[in-house]
Amino acid sequence: MQRLVFFVGVAGTGKTTVAEKAAARIPCAFLDRDTIGGRFVEHILKMNNMDPNDRDSQFYKENLRDLEYDSTKDICIENLRVGQNVFMISPFTAELKNKDWIDEVIAASGKSKTDVDVKVVVVTLDDMNQQRQRIQERGTVRDTWKLDNWDSYETRVDFIPAINWDIPQDHIQIFDNSGELTEEKIANLVRFLEA
Repeated sequence: MQRLVFFVGVAGTGKTTVAEKAAARIPCAFLDRDTIGGRFVEHILKMNNMDPNDRDSQFYKENLRDLEYDSTKDICIENLRVGQNVFMISPFTAELKNKDWIDEVIAASGKSKTDVDVKVVVVTLDDMNQQRQRIQERGTVRDTWKLDNWDSYETRVDFIPAINWDIPQDHIQIFDNSGELTEEKIANLVRFLEA
């Protein structure tokens, strides 16, 4: 079976790092929504005299958010269609809530649920201070709003997102990325993905 794995979670939890470690052991198309849409979003924001790193304004949410996610989805569908495993990296908050979204992706690829094994890895941190420290250490200008408004950011984010997809409960893993990302943690994650 092909594997379609979603690495989800909020900023600073280490979604991309965890996914990269797993991808080193499981060949896949590695689709990070920030990489796929980032340059286009920055350009459109600049054209509208806005901060190119904005991902929190109403303008971004109404005009660009779905553009990024839908482009990532289209690339995912194409890779599934040609037989690739796919790792998807982004929060996918709205998509996880939409019961039909995953079925539509699989159907659009010409596959069925018997062809594609869907799993969700929710990357979390128990320690909010560690999350903030990781965001600061990565030094991304895009995170400025989160850091400047940390108290409201912390309270408004759903750290374990609702997952309304019709997939087995044991296809969802909460991955606590606190502390060191050890070889043992990655080996356990890969066993989950390959099961």
